[in-house]
Amino acid sequence: MKKWMKKVAILLMAIGMFISTGAGVFSVKNVSAAETDPTLSRVKKSGKLVVGTAAEYAPYEFHATVNGKDKILGFDMDVARTLAKHLGVKLEVQDMSFDSLLGAVKTGKIDMAIAGMTYTPERAKEVNFSTPYYNDKNVVLTLKENKNKWATLDQIRGAKLGAQVASSQSKLASTLTDKKTVQVKKITDLVMQLSQKKVDAVVLAQTSAKSYLTQSDQFAITKAKLPITTGNAVSTVMNKNSPVFKERVDQILKDHVIGAPLQKWQDKAFKQAVQKDSFIKKYMPYFIKGTEYSVGLAVIGVFFGIILGVLFALMKMSTIKPLKWLAVAYIEAIRGVPLLIQVFLVYFGTQVIGLDVSSFLAGAIAMFLNSAAYVAEIIRSGIQAVPAGQTEAARSLGFTKNQTMRYMILPQAIKNILPALGNEFVTVIKEGSVVSVIGVGELTFQTSVVQGASFKPFLPLIVTAVIYFILTFGITRLLNFFEKKLHKSDKSFG
Repeated sequence: MKKWMKKVAILLMAIGMFISTGAGVFSVKNVSAAETDPTLSRVKKSGKLVVGTAAEYAPYEFHATVNGKDKILGFDMDVARTLAKHLGVKLEVQDMSFDSLLGAVKTGKIDMAIAGMTYTPERAKEVNFSTPYYNDKNVVLTLKENKNKWATLDQIRGAKLGAQVASSQSKLASTLTDKKTVQVKKITDLVMQLSQKKVDAVVLAQTSAKSYLTQSDQFAITKAKLPITTGNAVSTVMNKNSPVFKERVDQILKDHVIGAPLQKWQDKAFKQAVQKDSFIKKYMPYFIKGTEYSVGLAVIGVFFGIILGVLFALMKMSTIKPLKWLAVAYIEAIRGVPLLIQVFLVYFGTQVIGLDVSSFLAGAIAMFLNSAAYVAEIIRSGIQAVPAGQTEAARSLGFTKNQTMRYMILPQAIKNILPALGNEFVTVIKEGSVVSVIGVGELTFQTSVVQGASFKPFLPLIVTAVIYFILTFGITRLLNFFEKKLHKSDKSFG
């Protein structure tokens, strides 16, 4: 009996140890699963933290030339570097339009957005907000001469206010005035409208307003006391599927950012934002870089657009109905959708299907896909303009249908459509400004960079306009030269 009881006791002890061990295993597994999430796993696996920002919002984030190189400075960038350091990864910053940041976070193009962004209930439905690391109250910036005119909330009721689109200030501004609020994408454009008296005042964060006061004596902050809203709390923004990542970020912000470190970085950012060198010396490299990108995008857009355009033109003229229908559908769809939407579809859509495409490549793809639709119609009209007798003559000489098209029709068609192709090249150069919304550093994007860094909203536009004119005028003159050469060769042949 004792032996039986002893065996039972040993068996019970073994079962207990097994359960205990199993529980321990399951406990470890649960802890392990709770220690990561998709965003944190991606950051650790890639070894880098990809932060999206809109670097036109000094002193939060802005471009500056440091030792001859373009860098994004500002206290938000110090926050980003601190987060990357304590996560044990490298920092990669992607500059893009402010209203593109939430989409980039949601689709995984960036791991987090740090751009002076504030909490709103609408945004919180789509993304996660970290614990606030800075409270920046909103103020009303106006011309110094109108400082007393808009000094109270009652007076502001009759003011035409401006605010940045998709910002918490835009929502606040709409509640302050009885007039329609002017909403634009860039703070620099708002300030320019203010300086030109297109708006009476601008609602923006106090820190940014003070930056403009240090650069110009034409502005002033009114004494109007704006209501405190949830939009005063500045946070980092992350994907909804990142609870563990958010927890890690919150802890780093509490331990290494909030308080004295942030104050130190803000003081440094204000000093860095003050312009010392001459405008041309300091910012001409930005315009040169932007011009190179704009011309590069145009060359890629037209070159691949012509290749694809020829294909779709031939498909549209084909007797094979499925090919014809496909070409017609493509051309009509592309021409019926704005290029801006196409840029976003390529940039975010490629990420959704698992392709990590850079902003420049996404912009180039969107440009040549768009150009192909227009080039296809240009080429089709050029082919149909070649007299039918040319085809008959070629076929009578023994040329096949494909040989006739390749050696007889297309060369003549291209000669006829050269002016139209030249116009398409000029158009693509100017339309390239659209890709600036996803952070491609073309000329318009660099103009915004200079506006934000120099606090001069109008002068950079003049420089950019001159550069665009030189580019388009030069290309037009060059095309006219080639046209004359072709006409002379035709006459000499005749």
